[in-house]
Amino acid sequence: MSKDPTSTEAAGARSAGAPSGPAHGAAGGPGRPLAGGGPAGGGRSGGNAERDTRARVARLILEHGPVTASALGERVGLTPAAIRRHLDALLAEGMIEVRRARPQTRRGRGRPAKWFAITDAGRSAFVHAYDDLATSALRFLADTAGEHAVAEFARRQIADLERRYRPVVQAAPPHQRVRTLAEALSGDGYAAAAAKAPQGAGEQLCQHHCPVAHVAAEFPQLCEAETEAFSRLLGTPVQRLATIAHGDGICTTHVSSRSLCGGDTAEGAATGGAAPTAGAGDTGDRSPETPMINDEESGRTPL
Repeated sequence: MSKDPTSTEAAGARSAGAPSGPAHGAAGGPGRPLAGGGPAGGGRSGGNAERDTRARVARLILEHGPVTASALGERVGLTPAAIRRHLDALLAEGMIEVRRARPQTRRGRGRPAKWFAITDAGRSAFVHAYDDLATSALRFLADTAGEHAVAEFARRQIADLERRYRPVVQAAPPHQRVRTLAEALSGDGYAAAAAKAPQGAGEQLCQHHCPVAHVAAEFPQLCEAETEAFSRLLGTPVQRLATIAHGDGICTTHVSSRSLCGGDTAEGAATGGAAPTAGAGDTGDRSPETPMINDEESGRTPL
């Protein structure tokens, strides 16, 4: 770990910035970076490397949070004093919040580690610039052509993403397809990760960022179309357990184990057939805290 916070922050600033989300749903435009390169202005135009590094810290918390200060410091390459300074500033700005460590994550008899998570205000700094326009356009479409037209629009929008992902996902071995899909989604700004389901067979696909969460809150057809596409890409039934648009911390999709599905059903879905998809917009069975990986070394823990 570097002993010089100034040099490490300057190096970290070169890769700072907010994610540019994909053309997902109605937004269809480029992602909007944090104002001035960071959550509270400043940025590259003024040569403020510290603001740029703070933006990178905020993005890491968005993608991997809740996360400890030590894990963040290791990822960014900052000294404990430097990372604490950035965290204190983000806390003061309301961009992040402190969460108590779970009993199973505590080590030793000392003071439990603090875990830092993104707030709604922090998440909103990463949203698209066209949310209001997109929402108005979909309202007009629903009023003039009906709800079915909104659903068809959502399916057409997600079709481009599905076409781009299909060759990559289908080229991966079946047991690696969820992880491959997560990597493809992350490349488009979804901050996705794959994990084994905490109970029973199957896996979970978790998206820590949704570029159109505010639009999808009013038009869940966007989430439903995305879930249907996941089922076709993976060739197995999936079920959406939680969504950011519904107020959850992350979007979580349970992916059924292929070994529990009939071969014809799985292959039919993989080639574009209709695989059964359980309640894409139904989050009624989700628990208040969506299960995630317990991994202190990576800085991830259940939300």
